[in-house]
Amino acid sequence: LTNACMYDCSYCVNRKTNDFPRTAFSPRELADLTISFYRRNYIEGLFLSSAIKKSPDYTMEQMYECLRILREEYHFGGYIHAKIIPGANEDLIALVGGLADRVSVNLELPSEKSLTLLAPDKTKTDILTSMKNVSKGIITNKQELTVYKKAPNFAPAGQSTQMIIGASPESDLQIIRLTEGLYNKYKLKRVYYSAYMPMGDSDLLPQKNQPVPLLREHRLYQADWLLRFYGFKADEILDEKYPFLDPFLDPKCNWAINHFEEFPVEINTASYAQILKVPGIGVTSAQKIVSARKHTTLTFTDLKKMRIVLKRAIYFITCNGKYMDGIKLGKEFAYSNLVLDTKINPQGLPSQQKSEQPTLSFLQEQQEDIFSRQNKLIQEMEKEAKTESLATQSTLVIKAQKLMSQGSDHSGFLR
Repeated sequence: LTNACMYDCSYCVNRKTNDFPRTAFSPRELADLTISFYRRNYIEGLFLSSAIKKSPDYTMEQMYECLRILREEYHFGGYIHAKIIPGANEDLIALVGGLADRVSVNLELPSEKSLTLLAPDKTKTDILTSMKNVSKGIITNKQELTVYKKAPNFAPAGQSTQMIIGASPESDLQIIRLTEGLYNKYKLKRVYYSAYMPMGDSDLLPQKNQPVPLLREHRLYQADWLLRFYGFKADEILDEKYPFLDPFLDPKCNWAINHFEEFPVEINTASYAQILKVPGIGVTSAQKIVSARKHTTLTFTDLKKMRIVLKRAIYFITCNGKYMDGIKLGKEFAYSNLVLDTKINPQGLPSQQKSEQPTLSFLQEQQEDIFSRQNKLIQEMEKEAKTESLATQSTLVIKAQKLMSQGSDHSGFLR
């Protein structure tokens, strides 16, 4: 609806202290524009979001009015995804959810400390309360639909969220632990990750010559897939010893290399769960294998005929107790070949600049640099407090102590 925001989030181009042209649509103007594009077949749906104007409730009222015009006056039948404004009234959330197919509450950042430092106008409580209200509305609506099939829908496509990656010093382990908690507690459909692209000169954020590698975002999506469909737990994918995903290995391969003692898996006798954890074998392929071996003893030739992708799996499986010809048993052999294949054939990976060769050490150094600069600012706040008036001093010290007391563990957002 508008890019004129009353909040001052350091990472956002729409922050109130950023000097650039502002504009806004009225609810009817945006509805007219949407239905015009829809009738011309330019679009199939609407993703409705807005900067915060006046207050969260006022902004949500404007969003609801736009959706009401589309659905009730123009009979818009396309897909609608609406962003819920954290801190908005529960009744307004219910109204918007009743008109949208999917709603989402952006988590913004992976920890409360980072949120307090980079988005001081937003709070963990507001975000999680809104998320909880949406989750409660979806559960209630499902119960109503079992009793009365014509009951009004509430966000039938569920809710999702998004967090910015790399603007703050959290590790991949902390991020996927938070993701796992969100899926378990609020039953989200998806968690989206957005690699931070430096746009300002704030000392709190990565410098313009240090963009967050898109490959890190890609690896987090792959890890997310393992959480949702492959039965992995966050602490299985990574641990305190290895808190970052390997840029040159997908998370499943990374897990297999770090747990090489669980391999090889014998295709003809292993359980479905064991087969599903083999790199390169997905849900459909695992189901094919379990079904086919009921009728015959499988060989590598059989697996190829079944169109099982063996490019990564061959290092971790045996058929009738034997590896595929030419494959050697060994962690180093598997790792070197898997990494070489990723470098030569990065199919499906985001394009990288030639100068951008992300490594584990690069990611760790980048996050440590951000953490160091943020802590330096907190210390400056404490020094500044000593020269301020008593009232101001009290406020600054409390804020600084609150930030420092949260320590370097950024994984407790849901606590």
